[in-house]
Amino acid sequence: MRSGAAAVALRKAPAGSVQVAVREAMEAAGWRRHITAGAAVALKVNLGWDVFMPGAVSAPWVVEGVIATVRDHVSELYLVESDQVVADADKALRQTGLADVCRRYGVTWVNMSRGRFVHIEDPSRLVLRTVDLPEILSRTELITVPVMKTHDKTVITGAIKNQWGCLRELRHNFHLVLPEALVDVNTLVRPRFAVMDATIGLEGNGPKSGIPKEMGLVLASGDPVALDAVAARVMGFEPRDIAHLRLAAEHGLGVLDPELIEVIGESVETVAEAFRPSRHNAVSVVELLLRRSAIRKAVFDTPLFHLCCWGARRYYDIWDLVVGRRLRSGVLSRSPYAAQWVR
Repeated sequence: MRSGAAAVALRKAPAGSVQVAVREAMEAAGWRRHITAGAAVALKVNLGWDVFMPGAVSAPWVVEGVIATVRDHVSELYLVESDQVVADADKALRQTGLADVCRRYGVTWVNMSRGRFVHIEDPSRLVLRTVDLPEILSRTELITVPVMKTHDKTVITGAIKNQWGCLRELRHNFHLVLPEALVDVNTLVRPRFAVMDATIGLEGNGPKSGIPKEMGLVLASGDPVALDAVAARVMGFEPRDIAHLRLAAEHGLGVLDPELIEVIGESVETVAEAFRPSRHNAVSVVELLLRRSAIRKAVFDTPLFHLCCWGARRYYDIWDLVVGRRLRSGVLSRSPYAAQWVR
């Protein structure tokens, strides 16, 4: 590897050997240099949607590959995620099959919304100057395990965006300053290593109501910004056009310059496949309009907000009934990756 370069492993992950591909990618990216031997480790997965959709949430084979790779090196393993105002992480855990993975490997599941928090005040932060962070993250080293997806507010959701779920449920209040908030949370809860699940990604109106896209890849790196930069290029996006990645690089969270990133394994050009970009769906459009309106406080700081959440949930339920069910059925009936969800 070139001196000073950030290593990003990019590997094909055929359905019959996903765990092997995960291990090879992690080894190529030198994961042991980033994770302390004997440390307690938290795996931050993506369970941000409790209507099961391949590509919208973490897949068990990739998570199992990470667990199998690190378990003899560390002391304790935790799988962590937080609720959203319209999503129950415990329900998503069961739907994806990750509850079964935790049981098989003795991994402790922690819904961070329901545990203890550590209050942090830091006036030097960009926007999160006063914040409560899950206590579990104060005593573990973090491996972030994002999914390759488009996102209506950040273009892509990857190794940097995945830490959004380390904030409490009302994190949506920072949507108008999302790049700054992402820099802050990744500074406060800095991931040691990242493994991206790109076996089945999500294109179109992600991160929930998108279209599954089979890519058959995994990525790994000790530099989350560099990993996201490579993932963005694979997806057909220019990393420097993505605001939160530019800001993260400016604040020392990783490398964005392609001259300073060494891709190990497959070349970006041979596996790249353009993703349909995300557009704001009805829920996102209404939310952003209300946040910029004169009635913002009346909507988001009163019981009226519960009605808004109910309406958002009904939108996604209808979307799933009309569109999602067909997409899910197509993946489960045709994809070689479907076997991991058959129990």
